[in-house]
Amino acid sequence: MPEIPEEFRDLFERRTFAHVATLTPDGFPHVTPVWIDYDAEANRVLVNTAKGRQKHVNVENDPRVGMSMTDPDDPYRALSVIGEVDEMTEEGAAEHIDSLERRYRGNEEYLHDRTNRIVLKIRPDRVITR
Repeated sequence: MPEIPEEFRDLFERRTFAHVATLTPDGFPHVTPVWIDYDAEANRVLVNTAKGRQKHVNVENDPRVGMSMTDPDDPYRALSVIGEVDEMTEEGAAEHIDSLERRYRGNEEYLHDRTNRIVLKIRPDRVITR
């Protein structure tokens, strides 16, 4: 299984936005900008969302996803992942959104609803870098 190359992992430690594409129940792509994270130990890209949002509904129906991100300092340095959501969990989701809030906005806790959160764990099947 492909992993995120070491030289691109810094993108997950900075305020890099990703665009995640899921498939709607009628087969159309749905693309949303998201805060993004990576669990190197498990080799999973992490997306935190509210339960019931469109991307959550979509991956429950079809786990296939695509994700792309560009380096905020060099838009010609980019990473894309094609894979599947192989796990969804509420466990630790509130703490995870707080950690993303600290990285992206500098606040200690997520400013919106911290309840009803879920982490989508994406298994990379293909990793593309440039």
